[in-house]
Amino acid sequence: MKEKTLIIGASLKPERYSYKAAKQLLANGIDIYMIGNRPGVLFNNEITKEQIVYPDVDTVTMYVSAKNQKGYYDYIKSLNPRRVIFNPGTENSEFARQLEQRGIATEEACTLVLLATKVYNN
Repeated sequence: MKEKTLIIGASLKPERYSYKAAKQLLANGIDIYMIGNRPGVLFNNEITKEQIVYPDVDTVTMYVSAKNQKGYYDYIKSLNPRRVIFNPGTENSEFARQLEQRGIATEEACTLVLLATKVYNN
């Protein structure tokens, strides 16, 4: 089974970094799930508002600010991903500590840069 990336803070707006990340993840052959404030369809993938428990999430990439992440803490932990990427502007040391205590790696990095430099899957 192919491992997937969950984008939290997905947007249908092309100027948003979460939109650009979705486009580049797919272009790099990485399947995605997306959660956003508004449901819709982006690149033939659904953006949902619901916190669906997906069985195959490898990476969660955050595009919501630290103050808006609290509602996702238990959800993300329940997915037990291999890692959570805190993109610029989403850094959250409190949540990162909680994740690391559960053996989930955290990274303060830009998903777009990781993809562009071919180190996303490392």
